[in-house]
Amino acid sequence: MDNGNFASRESITKLGNPKKPEGDAGRVMLGRMNESHASLTAWAISLLELGGGDCVLDVGCGGGAALYRMAELVTAGRLVGVDYSPVSVSLSRETNAKEIAEGKTEIIEASVEDLPFADGTFDKVISVESFYFWPRPTDDLSEVCRVMKKGGRFALAADVYTHEGMSKESRESIEKYALFAPTTDEFAEMFARAGFSCTEIHTEENTDRIVVVGIK
Repeated sequence: MDNGNFASRESITKLGNPKKPEGDAGRVMLGRMNESHASLTAWAISLLELGGGDCVLDVGCGGGAALYRMAELVTAGRLVGVDYSPVSVSLSRETNAKEIAEGKTEIIEASVEDLPFADGTFDKVISVESFYFWPRPTDDLSEVCRVMKKGGRFALAADVYTHEGMSKESRESIEKYALFAPTTDEFAEMFARAGFSCTEIHTEENTDRIVVVGIK
């Protein structure tokens, strides 16, 4: 490993603030995350079962990569991204500039605590690598459930969850960044309490990655 590059990445992450990206370091960090989260994002999207006419919400849209990928599949629908970081909103708008200009995609500065949408607005919802920082996890899941249509699917994707045999690196990340990383049982309980009628837990052998799918 190039220790200089590692130190630089660590510095950018610290200055960029993963919880709420800010400043130039935040933009660099988000751009890096667009690449490093690509396979996790693709996995989560595959579990959404997107249709061409779906209305889709991305909660904590970060650098906008998930919206950009989903736009290829949602050919006649609508995509909306929300993030409470102005830096994330700005970069997401740049990443999806063409789709925004075409009226297909909209990106709004807002928090998961108070989503600015009517009940039953969205067919599908996704959130990649943001749940760690949600302020009131069960209440915020309820807010996501509120804006979904009956039968809609919500995919929550994370690189870290608590389980036996999780890597030392993941444990250190949880402590360093104060990540909220439930167990599979805790995820299932929270989703049920939030109002989801069915919960699917998807994990990968020999990794710490998880996608939790809630069906309203």
